Amino acid sequence: MCGIVGFIGDRQAKDVLIEGLARLEYRGYDSAGIAVLNKGEIEIYRSKGKLSVLKELISDKKIDSKIGIGHTRWATHGKPSDENAHPHKSKRISLVHNGIIENYLQLKNELIVQGYEFSSETDTEVIAHLIDSLYKDNLFEAVKNAIKKLKGSYAIAVISENEPDKIVVARYDSPLVIGVGENEMFAASDISAVLSYTRKFIFLEEGDVAILTKDSVYIENNGKEVKREIKVIDWNPVMAEKAGYKHFMLKEIYEQPRAIIDTIRGKYSLEEGEIYFGEVDYETIKDIQKITIVACGTSWHAGLVGKFYIENFAKIPVEVDIASEFRYRNPIITNKTLLIPISQSGETADTIAALRMSKKMGAKVVSICNVVGSTIARESDGVIYTHAGPEIGVASTKAFTTQLASLFLFALFLGQKKGVLGNSEIKTILNELIQLPEKIEEVLKHDKQIEDIAKEFVRYKNFLYLGRHYNYPIALEGALKLKEISYIHAEGYPAGEMKHGPIALIDKEMPVFVLGTKSRVYDKILANVEEVKARDGIVISTVTKGDKDIISKSDYSFVLPDTLEELTPFLNSIIIQLFAYHAANLLGLDVDQPRNLAKSVTVE
Repeated sequence: MCGIVGFIGDRQAKDVLIEGLARLEYRGYDSAGIAVLNKGEIEIYRSKGKLSVLKELISDKKIDSKIGIGHTRWATHGKPSDENAHPHKSKRISLVHNGIIENYLQLKNELIVQGYEFSSETDTEVIAHLIDSLYKDNLFEAVKNAIKKLKGSYAIAVISENEPDKIVVARYDSPLVIGVGENEMFAASDISAVLSYTRKFIFLEEGDVAILTKDSVYIENNGKEVKREIKVIDWNPVMAEKAGYKHFMLKEIYEQPRAIIDTIRGKYSLEEGEIYFGEVDYETIKDIQKITIVACGTSWHAGLVGKFYIENFAKIPVEVDIASEFRYRNPIITNKTLLIPISQSGETADTIAALRMSKKMGAKVVSICNVVGSTIARESDGVIYTHAGPEIGVASTKAFTTQLASLFLFALFLGQKKGVLGNSEIKTILNELIQLPEKIEEVLKHDKQIEDIAKEFVRYKNFLYLGRHYNYPIALEGALKLKEISYIHAEGYPAGEMKHGPIALIDKEMPVFVLGTKSRVYDKILANVEEVKARDGIVISTVTKGDKDIISKSDYSFVLPDTLEELTPFLNSIIIQLFAYHAANLLGLDVDQPRNLAKSVTVE
């Protein structure tokens, strides 16, 4: 999402920073800015909107600087605005920051007592003032002492008027690299930002703090000097944007553990067993009697899973509608209805129409969206941002699983507020949720196995996907993914409905993808597998570690980590995404831009 660029050397810093930020535009952002040391003083230029606005802002400025930092921001704390844009300054220092500081309010209150004044709504300004409060005569020591007080994630780059020959950088749980040049050094959140200047990079590790001068790099971790290998990257700029992956879709599949962490971070307390949604004023929705979810395509599938979550955890009745159908019938909407529109782009025409119609009928609106400042976000009473970052591939992957994560947490939030879930129960559920990204990493290790199996099936013309309960919508999503990018016909069905029609199609030319992970209806799924095998069908299955029965009756199986039944849709989603990806790639198709499809459907 957010992007960082830093430079120290003999070139004009503003030119390097602006070019670097332009290289990061593909990541998505709502504001941009730079800070440079010009004649011994830090000058900051920043603006809401696209980089072109920033360029216009500095076009007539006389800037002569050989050191600076730059940033593209995707709003987390505070709306998109000039004041909330980075860099932020505190007296002698300025910094840029990626990540989320979870204890920023506590730190902010402490700094206000010390006399610091705040001009933004961001957690980043807190870091600037914190470093300044600890800064005596050594910027490096001040940064090291400051980050000890931070909880959350950060990648920061800091400059000081008192020490104009260095940039101090640090990272924890947010990526940051150092570019090594000839008498010049770079810092960046993504190597694509500075790849046109150098191919030599140092990848900072968790807890690293570094000093960059134009001809040296010094790194410490946990108070001790460390040496990091300089790696030579043989990528062109397009490859760099894809982080070396062949396609954006594959990159985005692999980004899902991080995207889910970013989505859930700051919304819960494991110690207290509580869920927080600062974006939602519960007082305005506490009297709701019904929830209606509206969405299209993949987002509709997320909504179907969300229905299970909300009804299970909060005991509130939920309807899920395809937005294009909802707007043309006579839905029963009152002031006791909560509408939840779900849209990756926030610009989906049918979903916007459903939102506007429902508001006129008195509904409260809490949307789930990935784009700050989008139409749906602006017109909602509350917004839950998914923090997936930009999704370039047309076929949705990380946007989908972050929608699931948002719905899961919102269901817990409602259950907590309604008194359905107690703190101890929420703690148990949260313990499983925070392990989910690591379990997704484990599932991603099936990648080669999935590719090998996909090779066996790309010649087939039809597929059937089966799932039950929480994973019935994932069967729909699996079929959609295969259709979208491989152009292989596929249908998703609730497994219990197979005998009401689709079973007539099953033979040795109709592979059946069964989502067979553990569930309350496991025995029913097992019976469906036996029905398929009795008709010479080919079964590809997902199963939970320790399963023997479905594996013994399947032709191919993917063994997934054990987790709560409610969280199995996340793990199954990775498998069906990778299977569709490899099928399309093996067929030589344009994975990122499948024919006839658009990323944001802004027309009816």
